Amino acid sequence: MTTKLTATARSEALAALKGWTEVAGRDAIQKSFKFGDFNQAWGFMTRVALAAEKADHHPEWSNVYNRVEIVLSTHDAGGVTEKDVALARFIDQAAA
Repeated sequence: MTTKLTATARSEALAALKGWTEVAGRDAIQKSFKFGDFNQAWGFMTRVALAAEKADHHPEWSNVYNRVEIVLSTHDAGGVTEKDVALARFIDQAAA
């Protein structure tokens, strides 16, 4: 089982992740993405889905046209872990 990050480690990780914020009332992080159109948003989600499946770590997300909202938390650990931080890094690269 993956270990939940301490509050200090989570804060340090968030400081290194541009645009990611804590979710109010949960031990989770979130970020919103906006693309030029639905096709770009869907392509981004496809890249993230393939990486998430390979890592066996899946985001909570929603998509409306060109917007994608993502929440990351490791459910079996009860909060944010290094798995979430690694996936957030990948997500940021995929969005670039």
